[in-house]
Amino acid sequence: MNMNPAMVRGTEGIMRPLISVSAETVRQITQQYGDDAALIAAAMECLAARFRDRGAALSSPASVRNYLRLLLTPLQHEVFMGIFLDAQNRVLAVEELFRGTLTQTSVYPREVVKKALQHNAAAVIFAHNHPSGIAEPSRSDESLTQALKQALALVDVKVLDHFVIGGGAAMSFAERGLL
Repeated sequence: MNMNPAMVRGTEGIMRPLISVSAETVRQITQQYGDDAALIAAAMECLAARFRDRGAALSSPASVRNYLRLLLTPLQHEVFMGIFLDAQNRVLAVEELFRGTLTQTSVYPREVVKKALQHNAAAVIFAHNHPSGIAEPSRSDESLTQALKQALALVDVKVLDHFVIGGGAAMSFAERGLL
């Protein structure tokens, strides 16, 4: 295998090795995984494993955004999920909390608080998808996020962000100043 290491600045500003992969390696990967769908499924499993591993730290908002985009974009129904974190922002759990229809999901703040306490979380990142392909929050999305933030604050759990995923794009409440 012919790999030529180079350096690239990651999203965290840290210099990391960038590996150039040979044509032979690409051939082997294609032979092992077949079509693009299988390769994407394998990549998704690798990303999911990184977030499932207890103690994995969220290294950047971009890594969270990319993971959520890959996970939620293909779904044809709304899903509301939570990434539960400890005090050092290490992943405790990633869970689908509620599943809805094509246009809506019912989210119950009481159940979200119970899950946060069950995981002994210090913080949480929420995400949900819009199967319509529009990654813009509705008024009800904004109201729900504020209600969840208030409910979780009562038990000392911080809401760090809420992502809306649609059409391959991701909108962050934190980046928009909506938290």
